[in-house]
Amino acid sequence: MPAITLPDGSIRHFDGPVTGTAIAASIGPGLAKAALVMVVDGAQKDLSESIGHDASLRFITRRDPEALDIIRHDAAHVLAEAVQALYPGTQVTIGPSIEHGFYYDFARNEPFTPEDFPAIEAKMREIVARNLPFEREVWPRAQAIEYFTNRGEAYKAELISDLPIDVPISIYRQGDWLDLCRGPHAPTTGAVGSAFKLMKVAGAYWRGDHRNAMLSRIYATAWRDQKELDAHLLMLEEAERRDHRKIGREMHLFHMQEEAQGSVFWHPAGWKLYRTVEDYMRRRLDAAGYQEIKTPQLVDRRLWEESGHWEKFRASMFIATVEDKDEAHRIHALKPMNCPCHVQIFNQGIRSYRELPLRMAEFGACHRYEPSGALHGIMRVRAFTQDDAHIFCEEHQIADETVRFVALLSDIYRDLGFPEFRVKFSDRPATRAGDDTTWDRAESALKDACAIAGVEYELNPGEGAFYGPKLEFVLRDAIGRDWQCGTLQVDFVLPERLDALYTAEDGTRRRPVMLHRAILGSFERFLGILIEQYAGRFPLWLAPRQVVVATIVDDAAPYALEVVAALRAAGIRAEADIRNEKINRKVVDHIETRVPVLAVVGRREAEERKLVLRRLPGREQETHTLEEAVAVLVAEARAPDLR
Repeated sequence: MPAITLPDGSIRHFDGPVTGTAIAASIGPGLAKAALVMVVDGAQKDLSESIGHDASLRFITRRDPEALDIIRHDAAHVLAEAVQALYPGTQVTIGPSIEHGFYYDFARNEPFTPEDFPAIEAKMREIVARNLPFEREVWPRAQAIEYFTNRGEAYKAELISDLPIDVPISIYRQGDWLDLCRGPHAPTTGAVGSAFKLMKVAGAYWRGDHRNAMLSRIYATAWRDQKELDAHLLMLEEAERRDHRKIGREMHLFHMQEEAQGSVFWHPAGWKLYRTVEDYMRRRLDAAGYQEIKTPQLVDRRLWEESGHWEKFRASMFIATVEDKDEAHRIHALKPMNCPCHVQIFNQGIRSYRELPLRMAEFGACHRYEPSGALHGIMRVRAFTQDDAHIFCEEHQIADETVRFVALLSDIYRDLGFPEFRVKFSDRPATRAGDDTTWDRAESALKDACAIAGVEYELNPGEGAFYGPKLEFVLRDAIGRDWQCGTLQVDFVLPERLDALYTAEDGTRRRPVMLHRAILGSFERFLGILIEQYAGRFPLWLAPRQVVVATIVDDAAPYALEVVAALRAAGIRAEADIRNEKINRKVVDHIETRVPVLAVVGRREAEERKLVLRRLPGREQETHTLEEAVAVLVAEARAPDLR
């Protein structure tokens, strides 16, 4: 007689094993109709599954956030059936739900194209309308392998063969079509609804290995209703409009090319943006008590072995072999991170507790190998600069340093236009350095520091660094996308491995705690985020070209050049546009290149030594004397930390 405990604390008793469908019906017809799956003792199950023991239970309905994964999972099965119905001989492989949608990989001689989408979507809607049940069956392993092999489904047969021997072979059927799947699923295909859309096709290697066959991947999105789908499609349109690669071309900020994959060619305007952010960060770090350093880029492999990075990151390192009589010194690596090099500076001389906390910062140039298919503009590169810093401190100083860091990060994000962020706490990964006692100390110290700093976090299990737990700071941009940028990590391991010591107040030699921290993370990636956040229309202090002085008539050219000189002397990034073009053409050009302020001068302005300021892309204008205009623009262009 199972006793089923519901979320409100009530308990329902049943005479024998009972399905989720029956339990939902006993509560009410509305729930019976709305329930998609059930959660039994924390695990999602099909509603058709029987419960024969005492258990806690809740139902997931379309209104719950978890419903999206279920709808997308169901839709992936519907997509696969539709494809095989329309294109006989196509093999299905895997089709997981992902953020904002799902995909399915197909083995087919001829790759799919977007022109195939209308027919596939129509067939999917037909399958959904049939409203056939998803039915789970458990097959003997040999039977499942034989079935898929006989159907020419070699990939499915391989998946089944590779499953652990104790994993049941779970098959889900929808009418005559079936697929290998661990589930769960909603009761019927009708639960998918109509709010789905096929988005794009891409190539994908079987199991992500370039040595394997190339498959045709169809990406799709699915939502609970049409309103959510429309909102998502609108967000994608906005994201495309803000794409940093497109804006980078239009504003002449940077470019990428095959001869230097994963590295950025910064143009003058883009480098000005880079330097503006770097100068701002340097002032903030100076004011916060950091000491800036610079460490080598090419470092002997022995240091990476001692730190543990060689074992962990060897596949991502660029290696250089140098001529040396000593075999041990022949292999060097371009540094993928800065941490071990910072310990080398700490280790020079005898450190005293009076020097702690020692905050060591570097705009460190790093290189990491990323597969060419993973590269994405300046968001995912191979050569990048980190706003890296390491704080060497005593254990009792961890909380104070965390409070200081979170306050600094919050101010910087706010100044750069990101007032909102959330925090994830990433604890010990499966593969790590250090024993459990050390990890217990580090995790406890970081949690205590969060409590003191007033930091609320969500747990991100198993995602800590190999040497310590970390906080991940996730900021939200103007169209609701999340970006993980800042980090703070508590490390008891590297100081031990690299023999870092200081003299404590009692005269003993002790290991410092090492706090790894970044605010922007990768400069390149953060600048890509900034470009998309503002759609290239930066606030005046960040804009690489702040003011363009445009002439209406040729006679005003000498005055325009004089205005540019005055603005530049006051620290404004100004240029002249004295082309023989109509002013309307100039306005359109500078709106496109996202210049924030256009200063218009004609004969009258030249005679009266005035400027007409227009803040693009708006139409409003204001007239000032040259001296007034310079004062207004200087005040407006002052960086937030200097106001």
